[in-house]
This record gives sequence, structure tokens and C-alpha cells, in this order.
Amino acid sequence: MEILERYQPPKLYQEEQTELISVIIAAYNIEAYIERGVRSVCEQTYANLEIIVVDDGSTDATGSILDELAEKDARIQVIHEDNGGLSHARNMGIARAHGNYIGFVDGDDWIDPNMYEMLFCALKDKRADLAVCRYRQISRTRTLDGSVDRAILFEAQEALQVYVEEREEYAIQNAAWNKLYRKELLEGNLFPEGRWYEDIVFATEALARAGRCIYLDIALYNYIIDREESIMNCRINSRTFTDQIPAYYEKTELLRNLGREDLALTHDYFFYKRLLLFYWELSGMEDSGGYMMRLAEILGKDRERAREAFRSQMADQRDRKKLKLFYKSPAAYCRKMRWDEQVVIPCKAKVKRILRKE
Repeated sequence: MEILERYQPPKLYQEEQTELISVIIAAYNIEAYIERGVRSVCEQTYANLEIIVVDDGSTDATGSILDELAEKDARIQVIHEDNGGLSHARNMGIARAHGNYIGFVDGDDWIDPNMYEMLFCALKDKRADLAVCRYRQISRTRTLDGSVDRAILFEAQEALQVYVEEREEYAIQNAAWNKLYRKELLEGNLFPEGRWYEDIVFATEALARAGRCIYLDIALYNYIIDREESIMNCRINSRTFTDQIPAYYEKTELLRNLGREDLALTHDYFFYKRLLLFYWELSGMEDSGGYMMRLAEILGKDRERAREAFRSQMADQRDRKKLKLFYKSPAAYCRKMRWDEQVVIPCKAKVKRILRKE
């Protein structure tokens, strides 16, 4: 891993933009957002683009807005499909793509004008297979932007390791849309159709295949985090059990098949930690829909694997104690979490404020 302070990819003027980038945009019932999202791609400083927009069976004005945009820009191809879900729409786009480089944009988000130029130029400059950038989190009340003036060059499976370790200083994560891929990375690596949380296994596979990855620690993608209809705003629901948890099991198996039992254990630590947090969050609801019982069953079934994962190097000693307490008494675990939330954490925050004043 090499840290490149104040790194700027070389500029590429339009006459030098000879390689085609295919940008795939999935759209479903987002008439209020889709024009902004598509226009942000059309206005890229890297102009040699193939813009494939898949209208996933929209029942509002999304489809007609896309047709109007396509009439004004010959680079836009609109595919109208029956509703098959986000994975199906993205896979349709991949099948139609002619570029040697592929990017994804969600139709309700938008990108900075220089995003694909910077990602492409960095990828070519560092002879990488995958380029990733940071993203802004946009809500109705504020914008979060953790940009730092640097880049990170990852060799072999270093980017995969950072991703599995959920390192907050690098916004690699599951998302498909803050990345530019060499097309070869996607061969045989499609999104699982009919399922939510489709990015989990897809991202793991792509990062595992990348021989070199360049990460630009600057936000170039604008991600809306509080649209009510968004999948990401559905925290715990039936899909958690039918789609999300099975995807995490698949991720573990993929890491094992790579010969990275160390990363599989690290992933499982974060996975079971997440299930414990889900259980705690549900304990404060009047009607948990039986989800608490299902979480308890999973944690009980996976008891030995969870204990092994919580003994890994990445595991925090405090988390080990929480897991041990949960297996002793789920009710006692919830009481401890409530005490920490209502007493311990506020007290620590108060002490920090006092110390800062001094």
C-alpha cells in the first residue's frame, strides 16, 4: 500500500479520450431525480461515454423523461424493461456495454463533472484494474464530505483486506457506483437477480480480482441517504433474512475459497457484531415482527463460528464481552446496551467536552 499525498491524475484532453467508458444507470420511479442524475453524466469532462439507462418498469414519468434526454444526446441509450429489480437492470446494462471500462450510477444520485476523467486517468496512470473515489452523503439537512487530499495505491489483495476490515478512512465499501472497473473484472461477475443487498458479493468478487486498485480520497459521487423509498433506508426487514444475511454467508465462503481464512474470520466478526446490534435495536420496538427470535436462532446456530470470529485480531475486547453476555442472557445483554447508551456514553462525552475546554 502506497500513500500518494496531494496526488492529481494527469489531465486528458478530449482529443486524447479515445477509450470508451460505458456508464450504466438503473432507474425506477424516480421522476423527481432522474434528469439531474443523467445530466451529471452527460456533462462529464471525459466525453467518450456510452450512457446506458435501464428504465426498470417505471410507472411514473421516469421513462418519458429518459426518452426526451436521449433525443438531445446521442450517447444515451434507453432500455425500457419490465420491472426486474436493480440487479436485473444493471446486468442488462453490462450485457449491452461496449466500453473496456464500466461505471455505475444510481438514477437518484449525481456525480461531479470530473469524476470519470479523474478515475480513468488515475487507473491508467497507475496501471490499475479498479479505481475508487470517496462520496458525499447528502441529506435534507446536511452534507457529509470526508475528502482528504491524497490517493492510496493498493497492490494485490490489499484493497480487499481494507474493504473486509471496514476501515472507515477508506470509503471503498459495497457500493458499485463509486468505482470504475476494467471490463474484465466483471466477466462472470454479475449482480444476483431478485435480491436486495446485491452489491455485497459483487464488490467482494471485483476487489478479489483486481491486481491493483487506486483509491482517490476525494468525493466525486453524491449519494442521497434519506430518500424514503431507498433500499438503504430499510434497516431491518424481511429482506435482512432472505437476502442480506445469505449474502454475508456467501461473502465468507468466497473469502475462504480465495484461501483467506483470516479475512473470512474478520468479515464474520463484523457480521455477527452487526447481528448483535440488530438484536439490540429491535429490543426497543413494541413489535419486532419475530425478527429478534430469528436473530437469536442464527446467533445460536453459529455460536462456535461467532466465538472464533470474536477471538480474531480485529475483534474489540468490549465486543467479546458483549457476545459472551448475549450467550449467557440476551435480556442481560440488552440491559447492558441500554445502560451504555443512556449513562456510559453520555458521561464519556461530557468528560471529553470538559477536557476540550481546559
